[in-house]
Amino acid sequence: MGKITVTDDCNGIKGLKVIEPTVFGDDRGYFMETYNYNDFAAAGIDCQFVQDNQSASKKGVLRGLHFQINYPQDKLVRVISGEVFDVAVDLREGSETFGKWFGVTLKKQFFIPKGFAHGFIVLSDHAEFCYKVTDFYHPNDEGGLMWNDPDIGVEWPMPEGMTADDLILSDKDKVNSSYKDYVVGK
Repeated sequence: MGKITVTDDCNGIKGLKVIEPTVFGDDRGYFMETYNYNDFAAAGIDCQFVQDNQSASKKGVLRGLHFQINYPQDKLVRVISGEVFDVAVDLREGSETFGKWFGVTLKKQFFIPKGFAHGFIVLSDHAEFCYKVTDFYHPNDEGGLMWNDPDIGVEWPMPEGMTADDLILSDKDKVNSSYKDYVVGK
């Protein structure tokens, strides 16, 4: 039933894909398939997802930039309510776009393959964020990069009425590594 439209021109970063499911709507509301293995495999996303995660955040929350060290995960992310700006940073060794980032306002889905740091900022008053992953969560396997690292240069949009000083970060996201320290430690 539901076909998807896939855009893989993500600032020239191979592997990233923005997915737009077909939405069937009428005066009652809408219906869409958010995941269909056959459609995704035909689009080059042939993964076995093993865990679904969901989070809720308020305006100005910034989560990231996170990655897994020894147990990397492919991620299929989407917003089920609200609006977020979602970012992926290429950390794949030998990649032509190592250290480059791509961001998208999520009203669609975003596929992030293994080897990327990931983060998002909530632009609406409230947002619910869902994502599928291809490996289980390992709490001692997390790494992180500073959300505002100048060497990465993510251009985060600020929620209306807020500045960078107003953003809400977790304690661990306040002390994530710099990009230079990450590269030196490789």
